[in-house]
Amino acid sequence: MSDIEEGQERARAQAGGPGSNNAENGDLNWRSAICVAGSFLALFASFGQMNAFGTFQTWYADHQLAHLEPSTIAWIGSMQLWTFFFLGGIVGRAFDVYGPMPLMVGGTVSMLASMLATSFATEFYQYFLAQGLLFGISMALLFYPPLSAISTLFRRYRATALGIASAGSGIGGVVYPILYQHLFRQIGFAWGVRAAGLLSICCCLVAVLAVKSDPPPKRNTDKGGLFQKCTISDRPFVLLVIGSAFVALGLFSPFFYLADYVQNFIQSTPSLSTSTSAISVFYVLSVINAGGTLGRIIPALLSDALGRFNLLAPSAFLAGLSCLVFWMFANSILASMLFAAVFGFLSGAFISLITPCVAQISEKREIGTRIGVLYSMLSVPSLLGGPIAGTLIQRGHGSYEDMIAFAGAVIMVGSLFIFWAKLSIDRRVLATV
Repeated sequence: MSDIEEGQERARAQAGGPGSNNAENGDLNWRSAICVAGSFLALFASFGQMNAFGTFQTWYADHQLAHLEPSTIAWIGSMQLWTFFFLGGIVGRAFDVYGPMPLMVGGTVSMLASMLATSFATEFYQYFLAQGLLFGISMALLFYPPLSAISTLFRRYRATALGIASAGSGIGGVVYPILYQHLFRQIGFAWGVRAAGLLSICCCLVAVLAVKSDPPPKRNTDKGGLFQKCTISDRPFVLLVIGSAFVALGLFSPFFYLADYVQNFIQSTPSLSTSTSAISVFYVLSVINAGGTLGRIIPALLSDALGRFNLLAPSAFLAGLSCLVFWMFANSILASMLFAAVFGFLSGAFISLITPCVAQISEKREIGTRIGVLYSMLSVPSLLGGPIAGTLIQRGHGSYEDMIAFAGAVIMVGSLFIFWAKLSIDRRVLATV
């Protein structure tokens, strides 16, 4: 059997499609439904807050860290992302051995410590360590185990289940910017962070009790390490990692800088009031995450029938294109909100589909490790993306054009590698992969 035929057979088997012996009838039951609900809450509290970092970026620039350049402040969010991605391989490997509960308990404790420390912080290095490093650790422990658990419980409706769970991060990205806006202005920054932390911890405690995995048929205790030969020699997986790395380099720039972009536009337009600025800056992040919520659910529902790779590649390509077409020429609040909705939908689709794509080309016993390896490889571009964007804005003397062009271009380049990964599984362009 050729490599292409083997890839097709493995993709069909992991997808639970026709001819697969793994298409079990146990997808839809109370146990799996409760796991999805718990995963939704875990991602709401963890990744949802990361999606709202633009709120902190703007607040810090106007208050505690007003003396620093935006590119310097962005290192907090970038460290958050880097830590989250870097730990993916380690957490994924630990999941394959120990399951989700001990990891998620650690994530809940880390989140509590992070948010308390952030509320007491006053200096840049304190925010960097508390909100950047420590919260990144808690995100990793609360993100990878739930998604890996769902991947072990579902076959036929895997992408749909992962999409519903991933919608938690999108809804969190809608709720937290609005919540923080009101809390900061009503009770101050410190108590605002603590109050939001209470909500987050309650969600995490429920998630810890709800998320259970289907133990693999054979405990994965081999000594191959994270980057095993079967992983680094798997062409579709390697191409998927390369493409995702390019996408990650630009994908989070709108989440970091779109609020600043809108604020600068409002401040340079005398006819717009200060109250308009306060409302629009925070709500634009809610719009981008509301679009992301739909993007996590709708493409996931379609992908189980149309193919996960078939939707992942065009979602990434169109996300990059939307930066060049919509954001580049957004010269009004309405246009910025339109871009936020479109980009949010497309980026949400990418985020929700990447995990089922990894699971589709992986054996069950290595799903957690492979998901973690992919995200670990995204740590460097995620760390560099925010500061590079900030530096391009600074070099452009406040102009966002170079940053927008860079973000759009690297996302589109990444989509081409993902499309190549699809073709390496099945050379037929229209094949369901």
